[in-house]
Amino acid sequence: MTEEAELPEAPEQARKVFGEHFPEAVRYAELLADAGVKRGLIGPREVPRLWERHLLNCAVLSEVVPEGVTVCDVGSGAGLPGIPLALVRPDLKITLLEPLLRRTNFLQEVVELLGLDHVTVVRGRAEEMLGKVPPVHVVTARAVAPLDRLAGWGVPLLRPYGEMLLLKGDTAQEELDGARAALSKLGVVETSVLQVGEGVVDPMSTVVRVEVGESPGGVRFAAKRAKAARTSKTRRRR
Repeated sequence: MTEEAELPEAPEQARKVFGEHFPEAVRYAELLADAGVKRGLIGPREVPRLWERHLLNCAVLSEVVPEGVTVCDVGSGAGLPGIPLALVRPDLKITLLEPLLRRTNFLQEVVELLGLDHVTVVRGRAEEMLGKVPPVHVVTARAVAPLDRLAGWGVPLLRPYGEMLLLKGDTAQEELDGARAALSKLGVVETSVLQVGEGVVDPMSTVVRVEVGESPGGVRFAAKRAKAARTSKTRRRR
């Protein structure tokens, strides 16, 4: 690797966050810095800040994930935030959902190498998974899409009273305010912006929480919209 892409030594915070699974976290960082770069899953310029900007930034999401729940990481990519979350929280049952074959191949290799028996890799798009995968308690995502579009994909995957926990940037509150109409149509009943990772990452990680209620109306709306889009595409082809 070039000097620019050299993986730094893990910071002391990583030992505290990953605990007994710290060796697996180091192995994952090495895989990202090597195969991840070679396969185009992350840019070489990200390697020097893999720990602070990526692994720890994602691992602290565990602070707001309930115990023993099912999780679907939408658009998992290179496994962020799904893999760090899995390393910190073996009590979770996690599905890494990713449409691109080269990424799912990498994810499957990582899961097997790290012995993550509570993690499953599924190839597919979130909007195509309704009825194909069991509903989950929590949907996670990071840098996948604008909030309104991401919620349209993720909300239909949730169980009643489920929630989306989305890692976002500095404009999280603005994005949330702009998406309120779309979220309401999806059956979202509560939203909030949280800061996690105090004393671990600086700045702290920003999480947008989107909660749904008991009514499946939002799910039906999303399914109906997706079906209408497919029907319209079929008609145009004719």
